[in-house]
Parts: sequence; structure tokens; C-alpha cells
Amino acid sequence: MLIQINTDKNIEGGEALSMQVEASIEATLGRFREQLTRIEVHLSDENGQKSGSEDKKCVMEARPAGMQPLAVTHKAGSVDLAIDGAADKLERLLDSTFGRLNHQKGSTSYGGDQNV
Repeated sequence: MLIQINTDKNIEGGEALSMQVEASIEATLGRFREQLTRIEVHLSDENGQKSGSEDKKCVMEARPAGMQPLAVTHKAGSVDLAIDGAADKLERLLDSTFGRLNHQKGSTSYGGDQNV
């Protein structure tokens, strides 16, 4: 799984940011490693030099093998929180997406009855 990080002119990239993003993705999305070809992370500061309570934005796009890309957005007061929030949202989206794909018609329902 390739991790690609993009920042706008207001977010300072670098090795420390790359390590932080990769650690967050690995901790949250590592179990999907075999199903994903790439994750793109786009970080931006919507207010630039001005301060704001939720002006840091993280867009994460997952590329599942053989499927259309899936994307989520999270805004927060810091880059760290924006990254973690987007990773959590993407985890829920991937759980839902792969869960539907793996659901077998005719499997046992929660009530114990056979679905037909």
C-alpha cells in the first residue's frame, strides 16, 4: 500500500509530517493493507495565516484494488487532529464497503434464521 502525501503552501511538509501521517494510517488502516493499492492524503489550511478553530483540513482517498476510489474529509483545529479524524472516518467507510462486499446471500442472520 503506497501512501502519498500532498500539502498546500500553508502546511509545512517534511519527514516528520510524513512519519506522523504514515503512523496514523498504519495504526488505523493497516488491516486493509492487502485490499488497498494507495492512500492519498491532502492537507490544507483553509485560513492561511489567519487563525481559526477548525481551519485544518485533511482529505484521505483510498484506492481499493479493482474498485472506485473512496474519500473522506475531516476538519479540525490542528493538523494532527485532522489526520486522525480522517483516518477514523476512512476506517468506518472501508469497514462498511468491504463488509457489504463480503456479505453472502443465504448466510445466517443475527436472529439465527437462514436468509434466502
